[in-house]
Amino acid sequence: MSFSNELRAHANPVFEAILQHPFVQGIGKGQLPPEALIHYVKQDFEYLNTFMQIYGLAINKSTTRDDIALFNEQISFILHSEIHPHNNFCQVAGVSYDELQYEPLAPTAHHYTRHMLDVAQKGSLAEILAVLLPCPWTYQVIGDYLYETFNPTKDHPFYEWISFYRSNGEMNVTSLFCQRLDELAKDATPVQKQQMIDHFVKSCQLEFAFWEMAYTNESWPVSLESVT
Repeated sequence: MSFSNELRAHANPVFEAILQHPFVQGIGKGQLPPEALIHYVKQDFEYLNTFMQIYGLAINKSTTRDDIALFNEQISFILHSEIHPHNNFCQVAGVSYDELQYEPLAPTAHHYTRHMLDVAQKGSLAEILAVLLPCPWTYQVIGDYLYETFNPTKDHPFYEWISFYRSNGEMNVTSLFCQRLDELAKDATPVQKQQMIDHFVKSCQLEFAFWEMAYTNESWPVSLESVT
């Protein structure tokens, strides 16, 4: 079993739970509250800003041009391509994408981004790949599951979102990350591998929590507007 497959085996219960989450199911059914879509886009915009920062840290720890090119291409992908699924959600919610940018992070999104930043600042290149991998991997699994389960046509409200993330869509970085991580894991000690497993599983758990955060419109527990 490859190391990336070992990671997936450890986190498979989380993958399965994500597929059954009401937000994900709502995408497939084409039925989601506008406020959930809006909260998701607000938080994911900031989350992806952090993702690009982590790619920058990965470039700083890269020793080959191939690795530098891999992470640099992903920065460009977020800036120029991953706006399309955001725009799909905004169109369904009836809002402008520009109105939903640069919002404060909710508790779960804050936790997730700080988890990734902590690993990226302190860990190895292999650890960075392990902590980042759940995002593209879970989305690819979601895209494939929704496409196969609901068989959306072009008039489906979230056809563009589902098509974007499925395996033959626009996002194809999962296999590249898995391949590179498998290469780096060959030289890792058992302790280092366990660290990568821990990072990966925690990111998977936080992927589930991110969907829950968006669906419940999570915010900080005390509203500053109520404080006098």
